[in-house]
Order: sequence, then C-alpha cells, then structure tokens
Amino acid sequence: MFPSKQTFLLIFSILIVSFTSCEQYNSTNEQKKTIQGVEQVKNEGYPQSEVVKDETYQSYIDFFEEIYKTMDQNYYKPIDRSEFDRFIHVFDTKIYGELRRHGKSLDYIRWRSADKMINFLKDPEDVFSAFYPPKPAKEYEQTALGKRIDLGIEGKRIDQGFMTTQVEPRADAYRKGLRINDLIVRINEQDIKDLEEADINELLTPLEEETVTIDYLSAADRKARTIEVAPEEYFKQVVFEIPIPVEGIYGIELRRFNRKTSEDMLRFLMAFKQRGPMKGLIIDLRGNPGGPPLAAREIASFFLPPGEEFAYFQKKGQSKAMLDVPAIPEQFHYRGPMVILIDEGSGSASELFSGILQKRKRAVLIGKNSAGQVMLKSMFHLKDESMILLITARGHHPDGDVFSFDGLNPDRSVEKDDQENILKYAASYLLYMDNEQNP
Repeated sequence: MFPSKQTFLLIFSILIVSFTSCEQYNSTNEQKKTIQGVEQVKNEGYPQSEVVKDETYQSYIDFFEEIYKTMDQNYYKPIDRSEFDRFIHVFDTKIYGELRRHGKSLDYIRWRSADKMINFLKDPEDVFSAFYPPKPAKEYEQTALGKRIDLGIEGKRIDQGFMTTQVEPRADAYRKGLRINDLIVRINEQDIKDLEEADINELLTPLEEETVTIDYLSAADRKARTIEVAPEEYFKQVVFEIPIPVEGIYGIELRRFNRKTSEDMLRFLMAFKQRGPMKGLIIDLRGNPGGPPLAAREIASFFLPPGEEFAYFQKKGQSKAMLDVPAIPEQFHYRGPMVILIDEGSGSASELFSGILQKRKRAVLIGKNSAGQVMLKSMFHLKDESMILLITARGHHPDGDVFSFDGLNPDRSVEKDDQENILKYAASYLLYMDNEQNP
C-alpha cells in the first residue's frame, strides 16, 4: 500500500537530519581568522571589558565556531562570516562579562550565548531556528518525531479505582489487553484507593528498565485481569474521530503528524466506509503543529491521484527534493467533498497537506490563517547533547510557488473559536456540495 519501510526511512533521513555528534572545530587558521575578524569589527557601543582568554574562554569560542560551521553548511540562507565576527565582539565586550558577574555556570554561559548567537545570525523572518540545551533538546525531539517512552496509559482517579481515558495503541499495555474505560484497581500490589492521583501517575511513569504489574477490571466483560507491562518507545496515536451529528458526514482530528499517521487515518476511513456512503469528510487540523513532510505526503495519497508531483524542498546549493503522491490500492481512495479546518496553530506538515489540497481544489479550507511554517526544519546534535534546530529549506508547490511565511488563507474565514458552530458550518457546506454533485 505504502512505500517500503526502508524507502520511507531513506527519504525521511534526507528530510529530517539528525546528527548524533558534530566534529570538533580545531583549525588554528580558522581561529586566527576569527581573532583578526574581531579586531576589524567596529565597537558596537558596548564598553570594553576584560576577558580572561583561558581554556574556558577558548572552549566557548570553539563551541560557537562549531555552531557557525553547522549554520554555514545547512541554513537555508547564506551566513555572513562578518556577522559571526561581530557576535564574537559582542560576546567579548558585553555578554561574557555580564553573565560572569551574575555568577552563571559555565554551561549556562555557553548555552545562553549560543542561543543569542543563533538569533544574531538567522534571518529576521525566521522565528523557528533556535538553540536547545540538552534536556529541552531531548523533549523537543521526542515531540517532533511523535515518539514517547512510557507505558502509554492516561486516566483519572475515581472512587472505585483509576479509570483509563487513553491507552496508546502501540504501547505494551494495549498489546496485553488494557483498553479505554478499564478500571485499574492495583499497581505493583498497591491498592489504588490508598493512593493519591499524583502517586498513581508516578507509578505509571517508571524508569525505562522497570516493569509494572497492573490489576484491572475489563470494561468489556467486568472480568479481573493482571498484566505486567514495561515502558518502551512508540509512536503516539494522533488521529481521532470527531462525532458529527449528520448522517454520512464524518470528522477526523489530526493532532500532529508522525510516521504512523497514515495507518491511523486508513483505519478510520475504512471504518467510515463500512458504516455507509460518505457524503463528506471534515479534517480538523486546528492547533496541529505539523511533523515530517513525508507524513503529509502519505496522507495525501488517500485524496490525490497517485504519481502526481506533491511538493518539493530545496536546500542551499542542492537540487530540488521532489515528493510525489504514493500509489495505494483504489479501495482506499476517498474522492468525495472535503473540508479542512485550520487556524494560527496549524503549521508545518499540516499546512503542507492543506495548502496542496487547496491549490488542487480538492478541499475547502475553513477557519483562520495558518502559521506559515512550510519549511524543512532539521535537528543537529552537538557533543554536549544540546541541539540546533535550523530551517534548511523552504517548501514549494510543484509549479515553483513558495509557501508564504504569512501562512495559508482559508477559503472561508471563521474568526470565532467555536468548535460546535464551525463543525456545523463545515457539515452544512459538505451537504450542499453533496446535493450539488448528486441532485
């Protein structure tokens, strides 16, 4: 149905670059060039301060050189070396001394200065490229890729126990039988009635090497069961059905995109078709921050002809990386009318998907202007486990039109954040379109 896992990973690795380490920059000639460049820079109005150029200071300069080299090679626009020299001058005359006077740690000085440097060098229109210290870097990567390492269990404490409200379909607990609305009564032989909700959540977020014993009552048959589960890495479920009280109109909410989004979408589309003829489909992408471009491409295969050019990204100094629409079995296609809901929180892959379908007149966009983030953002990991997030390419339609930083303009603007009314409006439009096509 879809490209092979190997093909997907190959393309994914081209578009989402993640270095596990960066080569340390130790060139004596380049260091001399930096010092000469600093001497040539005019004083920016900051007072001169005494900088002790010891090994610690030099480690900062080496770190900044490493970041500069990464930006120079990968950023979507050219980076001016003189701007880097100007930043070093500002670091010498203001930043370094100020942070030392405030008693900041060596790591804080390095990371805070690196953040200032990226803001110093990047394009003024770019609000996305950024520096992440180690802990935020790990959290960002997990969120961006849609991965988690935990038990995949969420719920709420009630008098009888802990009622599950979400069990991730790809987590160990789901495979071993736990489902939504099941009632957990004991965790590791501790009675839920003796625990506060914070204690329960702590037991349900163990360390990676730990296992957890769960006793629960099944909501399906009220039978008592015991399972032993372990935290593991999995892709979160990001596709959910939205109940639409109109016969033949179905709704899907996509909370973000990841490598399993197409699988989840297929499952819902097949379930809808089994319920009867589909008169229309609403896809809610409001607040969806996006994800990998390949996920948007995979989703588009349900709605666009196979083999067509989908979109392309072009990195600095490289040829176009064109994406096409994958070929899938005919029975999985949906050719009926569609509405896509967007707002200012819709970005990246959600805008790519929406914008392509809008331009092909395959879907109508309703809501507010989107975020303007159709670009390739790549992650570059440094030796201290910090990370640089850079825009490495802008997104383009196949005809060369670039996706604007101003975002997508909806076909029908709805300013109010009224979930019920915007869904009613979308359903009414789809019924109208269905009547026009099938009088």
